Amino acid sequence: MKPTFNTCSQAEFVHELRKRVDHYFVSNHISKYANRSMVLKSLFFFATWLGSYLVLVFGNFTFEINIISWIVLGFSIAFICVNVGHDAIHGAYSSRKWVNQLLAHTFNINGASAYMWRNMHNKAHHTYTNIDGFDEDIESVPIIRLSPTQKLKKIHRYQFIYIIPFYGLATLSWVFIKDYIKFFKNEVGNYHHTKHPLKEYFLLFFYKFLNYALFLVVPLLVLRDAWYLVVAGFLLMHFFAGITLALIFMLAHVVEQTHFPQPNDNGSLENSWAVHQLYTTANFSKKSKIALFFTGGLNLQVEHHLFPNICSIHYRDIAPIVEATAIDYGHPYLYNTTFWKALGSHVQFLKKMGQQSDYKTSKYAISQLK
Repeated sequence: MKPTFNTCSQAEFVHELRKRVDHYFVSNHISKYANRSMVLKSLFFFATWLGSYLVLVFGNFTFEINIISWIVLGFSIAFICVNVGHDAIHGAYSSRKWVNQLLAHTFNINGASAYMWRNMHNKAHHTYTNIDGFDEDIESVPIIRLSPTQKLKKIHRYQFIYIIPFYGLATLSWVFIKDYIKFFKNEVGNYHHTKHPLKEYFLLFFYKFLNYALFLVVPLLVLRDAWYLVVAGFLLMHFFAGITLALIFMLAHVVEQTHFPQPNDNGSLENSWAVHQLYTTANFSKKSKIALFFTGGLNLQVEHHLFPNICSIHYRDIAPIVEATAIDYGHPYLYNTTFWKALGSHVQFLKKMGQQSDYKTSKYAISQLK
């Protein structure tokens, strides 16, 4: 049954929050889309991404230097996707649709279908955040338990030890398996049996083969390293890309403070959609300019989930407005002060989820809500 949010409650909060955020942009004569800083940041990540690839394939360097290039390329893939492609797919980078569509191809070139990401992330995850069975980001996997409603198994007892390295397989799985399965199975969260446009069939295979050619075939042909060392470099690239992307998203939703609401027998949820986001999303390193720069603003995912159509470059400025409004109306504003505290909370959550079948929100989280 499709979950439904309580549209009758908390309407005043939602109205006031939007009013205050809109006032910030209007009063300061600021566009909600990318500004000069965002463009310069995008150019930096484009240069790092393209530069690391060109150094790798045309540098004619030693194996040791190539390994460094593979690693830098892995990080660059993650950062170009979250800093440019992610905003573009949300339609938040530019007011011009064609600009967003063009920049969304950074996902496609790096092997992840922008079309499928839009369905899995924009529609399923953003709508049904932390609702088991509907949110793709906490989809049930046999060796991982990410929601209290998922069945506890013996293997989960040690997931807090093996799951972080497991995240390194995220982009590798996405590039070679997940997109194909989701596309042809045609089941994404609550969105089933959508008729894919014909061009998406072409784009799926075209960009997959382009990605395989650019990042695997070309290095195998031009690098002096043995083929198995090239393959090892390719896997290393995906490991660092995967673990970076996974942690950015996991530390926002799968920590001790966040909640995992479930609809009642009638499919109804307790809160409105906006308040639901406050209970299921947590920021980290909210005062860190470095974290904001590299994560594409996704260390401030509370703001991103409430205003996904606002460019990430503005999250730091609207965060105090969102926090103050949430507090004024008695709603939670969850966060971890640093990346390491967020990571520690994530690990502790995984440990509890692997050992407690009746896991409930931590006391720390409850105290924050009061």
